[in-house]
Formats: sequence, structure tokens, C-alpha cells
Amino acid sequence: MPNFFMVAVLTLIVSCCGSALAVDLPSTSKAEIDYLLAYLKNSGCQFNRNGKWYNADDAVSHIEAKYNYLIRKEMLSSADDFIDKAATKSSMSGKSYLVQCGNEEPTPSGEWFRTELVRYRSGKR
Repeated sequence: MPNFFMVAVLTLIVSCCGSALAVDLPSTSKAEIDYLLAYLKNSGCQFNRNGKWYNADDAVSHIEAKYNYLIRKEMLSSADDFIDKAATKSSMSGKSYLVQCGNEEPTPSGEWFRTELVRYRSGKR
């Protein structure tokens, strides 16, 4: 019986400490990411993922799902990480995402998001 009790106590300690050690995304980074997602959603642009074009709402839903997964896995620490890991390319195929606004040439999404992040950080939004 002592072994079962010890395992239960150790499991409880690891569970508590693991939660205490989890790092939340800094509020500044969270605000930047929220802004980028809203910017895409309201852009009216199309988003190409794996060779198929999607509207902005569908693109945001997809990127948010990746974002939430990365947050749960504690794999993001900044808006730059968000762009690199959730909004630049397909995790499955490795193909780069593209954004096309109006009649403009399609732009790699990482570049598109980084340009807007720089503008947001400079206060010129």
C-alpha cells in the first residue's frame, strides 16, 4: 500500500507543479495576435491554403485552431512565434500560405502578417 500512496502523492505534486510552471502568453503578445486575427477577418482578402482559396472567416477559423493548439502545447511566446508557427505555412504539407487582397498579387502570408505587425507596433494602424 505505501507504494500506491506514494505514487498518488507524486502524481498530485507533478500535476500541481506542472500547472504552476505553465507560462501564459504575455498580454502584449495576446493583444497583437488578437489584432492580427481581426485584421485578417476584416480584410476582405482571400487566403490560400494547400492550393485552395478560402475567405477570410474560414482562414481565421483555421489559424485560430492552430493557435489554440500551440497555446495548449506551450509552443508560443510572442506574436512573431504565432506568425511563424500558425500563420505562415501548412503543418501538414509544408506549403506556404498566401494572401490575396483585391487584384493585388498573392503575398506569402508570413510577409503579410509581419508587415501588419510592424504597422501595429508603430501605432500606424
